Amino acid sequence: MSAPRLTVPVVLESTVRVPDGMGGFQLSWQPVGQLWAEMRSGAGGERFAEVGAQSVMSWRIIVRAARAGDPRRPRPDQRLRMGSGPAERRFRIEAVAESDREGRYLVLTAKEESAV
Repeated sequence: MSAPRLTVPVVLESTVRVPDGMGGFQLSWQPVGQLWAEMRSGAGGERFAEVGAQSVMSWRIIVRAARAGDPRRPRPDQRLRMGSGPAERRFRIEAVAESDREGRYLVLTAKEESAV
């Protein structure tokens, strides 16, 4: 296997509980750290969500590995964010696996969702 080209900067984000001021809480996304990734698009499609049609694209994303339990290791309950402002893109992580026998890289299966 040749080394992946980790040329795309992405921010790993995790959810945190934030008090809502009325005794409850809401979930908010908090940055965990920056990673460099190789992004490969997969199949896409359309589905209907609460606010109308939504475009869904699958992605295969490769990042440098971190040991299990390390906060820098992506998990399926997290997401990656690329860019900021109106051009911001978000990728919900669905699965994480080692990509090589030596465990140097991780392959993330992710979905990018956006309004149509």
